Amino acid sequence: MDTVWLMRQQFVREPGHSPLGEGFPPVEWLMDMRLDKFTRQIMRTGVSTLFRYGNRLGNAGLRQHLVQKLASYSINATPRQIVTTHGANHALDLIIRRFIAPGDTVLVEDPGYYPLFGKLQLQGARMLSVPRRAEGPDIEVLEQHLRLHKPRLFFIQSVGHNPTGSDISPGIAHRLVQLAQAHNLILVDDDALADFKPASAIKVSALDQLRHSLYVGSFSKSVSAALRVGFIAGSKELIDELGDLKMLLHTSSSEFCERTVDVILTEGHFLRHLIRLQERLKAATAAGLQMLDEIGAEVFCRPEQSLYLWARFKHIDDARELTRQLLPKGFMIAPGHIFSPEQSRINPWTRLNVAYLNDPLLMAVFKDT
Repeated sequence: MDTVWLMRQQFVREPGHSPLGEGFPPVEWLMDMRLDKFTRQIMRTGVSTLFRYGNRLGNAGLRQHLVQKLASYSINATPRQIVTTHGANHALDLIIRRFIAPGDTVLVEDPGYYPLFGKLQLQGARMLSVPRRAEGPDIEVLEQHLRLHKPRLFFIQSVGHNPTGSDISPGIAHRLVQLAQAHNLILVDDDALADFKPASAIKVSALDQLRHSLYVGSFSKSVSAALRVGFIAGSKELIDELGDLKMLLHTSSSEFCERTVDVILTEGHFLRHLIRLQERLKAATAAGLQMLDEIGAEVFCRPEQSLYLWARFKHIDDARELTRQLLPKGFMIAPGHIFSPEQSRINPWTRLNVAYLNDPLLMAVFKDT
C-alpha cells in the first residue's frame, strides 16, 4: 500500500464499494452545478476562442474573477499575479519544477498531502518532515530545520488540512510568516479545499500578501474534478516565470474549461452552491464525529466542518491491517502511513471522508473489527 495504491483505489467505482478513504466529496453534493447549462452558454458566445490556444497565464475573465475570490480571503492580487493550471496537482508540479533541483531540501508537513510526496520523490528532492499538530505545523521543529538546512520551500495547508482536517491557528500562522521573511523561505499554501470553509478562515498567504508565499487554489473538489481548473497566485515576477514554464510544458491550459468556470463564477448560483455545500459538510462532520465517539475512536481534532477526519481505533497499531480487514467487506479507508514522507513507518491513523461515515453497516463492521 503506497501513494499509487491509494490513488488507484479512489478511482474504483463498483456496487457495494464504500469509498471511506476517498479524497473527493460525493458526486451528489456537486450535481446542482448543472454543467450542461453552462456549456451551452459558452457555445453561444465567443466560439472562435474554443479553437485556439489560450493565454499562457490563463483566461483573462477567469483571472479577474480569481482576483475577487482572493480578495474575499483578504489576499490582494492583480490578474498578472495569477496563472491558471490543470488543478492543484498541476500547480504543485509547476512549482516543484521551477524551484527544486535533485538533492535540494524541502520542508513538508507530516502527515501531509501524499501525492505531493510522490512528486517530490520524482524530482529527487530531499524531504524534511515538520510534524502537523491540530493548530498547525510544529514551530520548534520548523525553526530547527531552517537553522540547519536552509530550505527554499515549505509546502503547507493552512485550512482543511489533508489528511487531518485541521486549520492553522492565528498564532502559528503569524509565526510562519515571520520565519518565512527572516529565512527567505517560500510558503506554498495549498488551499484546494478553500470552498469548503468560511472565507474568513486564516491563511498564511493573506498575512504575507504573497511576498514570501505562493497560493494554490482549485475548483476540482467544489465544482468538478473533470474540469481540471486550478491556479497559483504569487508575486508578478514568479508568476511570469511559472507562466513561461507552463507554456513550455503544456502550451496552455484549457480555454474551454476555464471559460466554463468563469461563467459559473459569474452566476450567483455558485455562492448558493457553496452555502449548501458547507451546510452539508457541517452536518456530515458532526455526524461523523458522533459515530467515531460511539465506537470509541480517537480523533486528531474536532473541526466544525471538514471533508476529512483523522482517526485511530482501539487495538489497532498499524492501519494497514485495518485496511486489509475492511476491503473485503466493501469499505476502503486511507491508512496513515501513506500520508507520511517515510511510508515504511507503522502508523495507526486513518483518513476518513465524513460524507461516508454515517453508515449503520459501517458502524457494525467497526464494532466487530
